[in-house]
Amino acid sequence: MSNTITNVLPKLLAQGLRALRENAILPQLINKSYDTLAQQKGNVINIPIPSAISARAVTPAVTYAANVDSSPTVALVTLDRWMEAPFQMNDNDMVSVMEDTMPMQASEAIKALGNDIDNYILSKSSGFYNISGTAGTAPFTTLSVAASVARKQLNKSLAPVDDRYGVIDPDAEGNLLLNSEILKFNERGDGGGIIGGGVGRKLGIDWYMDQNLTASTHTNGSALSTVTSVWKFDGTNAAGAKSITVLASSSGTVLIGDIFGVATGVQGFYVVTANATMVTSTTLTVSIYPGLRQAYASGATITLVGVGTALASETYVPNLVFHRDAFAFASRPLVGISGNGNTIQSQVDPVTGIALRLEVSRQYKQTTFSYDVLYGCNVVRPEYGAIVRG
Repeated sequence: MSNTITNVLPKLLAQGLRALRENAILPQLINKSYDTLAQQKGNVINIPIPSAISARAVTPAVTYAANVDSSPTVALVTLDRWMEAPFQMNDNDMVSVMEDTMPMQASEAIKALGNDIDNYILSKSSGFYNISGTAGTAPFTTLSVAASVARKQLNKSLAPVDDRYGVIDPDAEGNLLLNSEILKFNERGDGGGIIGGGVGRKLGIDWYMDQNLTASTHTNGSALSTVTSVWKFDGTNAAGAKSITVLASSSGTVLIGDIFGVATGVQGFYVVTANATMVTSTTLTVSIYPGLRQAYASGATITLVGVGTALASETYVPNLVFHRDAFAFASRPLVGISGNGNTIQSQVDPVTGIALRLEVSRQYKQTTFSYDVLYGCNVVRPEYGAIVRG
């Protein structure tokens, strides 16, 4: 039996990697590292972020021009998610139905891991602050108020024009496929949507449907009551500050991922990065991103605005448009443990960047097959992403 298992392990691992490509959409679209060095849970991976460089005029002289220092930074991605999907087969199954049952069970195990990875990356989009669309209404009935707005937001954020992706839920894709402007692409020889049922590349964005978005909703905290809510600053809040002190005009909560705009001073949207509870007429520290676009003196008021008539308790599906560098994803093979009679094999998929491990262990009258992955993800360039509410 051990020889049979040893021979079938590479096949099961290869089948698992192919299944991961089908079930884990987002790892294929975002920035990832392919380092195959084995790691343990909790290890931190450094993702380099380049610093901006300004062009300057050339002035011939007898001495060299002053050096220009660069200050690249790193974004930290912690390998904090270690997930497994096991299944067992008894001795009778191993002998009689191994050829049929094992591939099916392996596929189900991989589907579970692929969905977990996909959902985890989707949850990180709570760091985006560019937003458009209407909560509760599937977008893309017209391109002008959906895809083009998100594209404009990325352009203003100086996101590169290549490697842009749209990941949308089934309702949004249904609207996009039947959108009259999309259908007109067929008249130009692009029959992908008509024949294959896929949106493909439109408006400089490659579009993908992700079924996991259906359950990936965000509900705003109750403190963002209406588009005319007013916060009053308590103390001086400098430009660039990512932690602001306000005197609340109403009670309620602000939650990670809540997005609000301001109608006071330099306009723009901000996203809340830490949960907090407000009590009327008390001061509260609110963590936001990006930093304040201007300074506000103590006592200054800031009028909150949104993209709808109300913000409190709004629930929406966060359809995403982003550049690949908005996210950083890292997956590493786990440090192997030799001995104990177990058989372990690992492989890194060059397409998704996911390091998949398969461990086979013998228990009482049965054999356990366990696929596991160690990975982490973070939003490292929030300005490179946009949410289209649905």
